[in-house]
Amino acid sequence: MKKTILLATIILFAVCCSAPKKNTVTVMHKSATDSLTNRLQQLYDKGYFNGFGVAIVDEQGVRYKNGFGYAERETSKAYTVQTIQSVASVSKTLVGIALLKAQELGKLRLDDQVNRYLPFEVLNPYYLDTPITIRQLATHTSTILDNKNYLSKNYYLKPDQNLNGLPLVFDDTQILNPAESAVGLDIFTRDRLAFHGKWYMADTFLNKAPGTQYEYSNTGTTLAAYIIERASGEPFDVFTQKHILTPLQLKDSGWKFDATDLSRLSRYYQDPKTLLPYYSMSSYPDGGFMTTINDLSKYLQELIRGYNGKGTILSKESYREFFKPQLSAEHFTERNTQNPYSESYNTGIFIGFGYSGYIGHTGGDPGVMAMLFFDPKTSTGRIMMFNTNFSTPEGNQVFYQIWDALGH
Repeated sequence: MKKTILLATIILFAVCCSAPKKNTVTVMHKSATDSLTNRLQQLYDKGYFNGFGVAIVDEQGVRYKNGFGYAERETSKAYTVQTIQSVASVSKTLVGIALLKAQELGKLRLDDQVNRYLPFEVLNPYYLDTPITIRQLATHTSTILDNKNYLSKNYYLKPDQNLNGLPLVFDDTQILNPAESAVGLDIFTRDRLAFHGKWYMADTFLNKAPGTQYEYSNTGTTLAAYIIERASGEPFDVFTQKHILTPLQLKDSGWKFDATDLSRLSRYYQDPKTLLPYYSMSSYPDGGFMTTINDLSKYLQELIRGYNGKGTILSKESYREFFKPQLSAEHFTERNTQNPYSESYNTGIFIGFGYSGYIGHTGGDPGVMAMLFFDPKTSTGRIMMFNTNFSTPEGNQVFYQIWDALGH
């Protein structure tokens, strides 16, 4: 998930709630569609999630999509394929696409040193003579770590909302800061990573040489997005709008609240009964992409086409680089060979590989879970977006039962 250090500590309870009517589906074969819809409705009825959306996609288009439950439980607002929510770390795949587009445009090279583009210096203090490269950021081998300052300084409240007693601290580490305390990518990365930055800590870097060990890093992803800004001369959200969202006609997607239709924005829930405030992140490129099942289906279709040499937003050469496994066993202290949908068996350019060959990414933030993977052998992919967290074994089981139902 996006922040496994977060999800492991979020406390959730399974609470049953009444099921709303099923929403409109895109039909493949009616009997198969009805059977799948009935199965997903049964799983929804177990009461572990307030709302979720799913899709099955292949190279030609969307085979199935549907929404279940509530985007807002308190008002019985239905969760549909047009409901907007964050997809957490699935967002990182867009950072990978953006890096390769910037490389195509001659703005940067993946093997460039990061300090070539920064107004401050980023060095691993244990290996001052070993530079960090952009490729290392993209493969989580930069040795940049997420620590408590990432969690406590990163999240901030959406302005002008009525909190009305909603929680502002999760698991004693994730703190929702006042809206006016939000800082941009430049300040956030400088204060976290520069030696004299006010949020710099001793555990900001791993005591390993850059390039030698895989360590999943949200902060490293944010630095990569900031480098795109510096190299291109455009804000990251503007760059991705121009080169990804607009070409793919992702009209209901964006990185910030003012870029989306707030009337279709889902509420987020710590558990089925605990509503969370709206929040954003200073490190928004690592997990703040807001989208719909409709739009994310288009995006996954493009990824499948890109893998097969038919993509439209990157060249064939760039897609080959994007999907090329970059690491080997020596980069890992532990390698997950149990869960085919863990993206930490190998990695391309901010795109993950499960041990069985599935390609994609997972995502998790307070009140948000998402999965996006495709099978390169069949060119068929699956998507899930949830507006409710889980941590109980039962919730985990239902989560993967929903995923498995989409694959049958």
